[in-house]
Amino acid sequence: MLGQAKGWIRLGAIVMIACSLHVALVALPGVSFGVAMAQPGKPGAPPQQQDLVARGQALFEDQQYEESVQTLSAALLRPSNTKAQKIEIYRLLALNYITLNRKEEAESAVRGLLVIEPEYQLPPSESPRFRDFFTAVRSKWEGEGRPGIVKETEPPKPITLRHSSPSQVEPGATVELSTRLEDPDHRITQVRLYYRTGSKGKFEEIDAPIDAGRARATIPGTSVKPPLVEYYFQGFDKGGLPVVSRGDASAPLRIAVPEPSKGWVLPVAIGGGVLAAAAVVGGLALAGVFKGSGGAGPGPGPGGGRSTVSVSITE
Repeated sequence: MLGQAKGWIRLGAIVMIACSLHVALVALPGVSFGVAMAQPGKPGAPPQQQDLVARGQALFEDQQYEESVQTLSAALLRPSNTKAQKIEIYRLLALNYITLNRKEEAESAVRGLLVIEPEYQLPPSESPRFRDFFTAVRSKWEGEGRPGIVKETEPPKPITLRHSSPSQVEPGATVELSTRLEDPDHRITQVRLYYRTGSKGKFEEIDAPIDAGRARATIPGTSVKPPLVEYYFQGFDKGGLPVVSRGDASAPLRIAVPEPSKGWVLPVAIGGGVLAAAAVVGGLALAGVFKGSGGAGPGPGPGGGRSTVSVSITE
């Protein structure tokens, strides 16, 4: 009976510790029990639904041309685009590329638009710089026999860009990334990696050289800072337009970058005992020691009992 009583006492003490921990820790930031809730700007947060075409237009009007191109490139790869959306995406891409003096990509965008709508004309209110470029590309395209309008008897084979994202890296560490290409028709001529610190601002862009069906690039350690790094890959055809991606500007891949350990200790008193909580890197480790009634000694045996409970809580 004495052993059974001690067992019930220990069980009750465990319940008391759990309840006290909940009360003591519920106010601590970043500590949660059960299911982790996704928060904006943190790993695991679902991408917000956005009108990418409208956002690309707004960025262009704000003279943020590189950001506009990144957003519109993501929009271009959406399989659910309507004909009108595709025309608008190609138009805005062309205007961005012309402004950036990237003539090859601008010509590819105009050709992509004309393949969809051969009679398309820029409005008279548009800048002569843009209208003259469209006119020159149209003349060249028509002189070549309007390539692209006649549908091929066999559609191009799908392209796949396979990549596994690391879940977490330490602050300041370089991140080496690689992706495997499945491109039966050899349409991809270039792969680029886009990355940024955090979840706001412009993505930096670097080439990911292709070798034996793989493309590799490295995120420098100077950009690897808490709380996260965002990035994505895009593959481009010979005209410089995106044809495949892994992630994109509106829904990038994310790598968690934990904060360094702060090394604090939080004592919590429970029923005459003391519970010590110490912070460790990436989480919270909790350990408690309590005594059962009916004995004076701290050690095991008939005169007293001691139990230790450890609880690990990670962010």
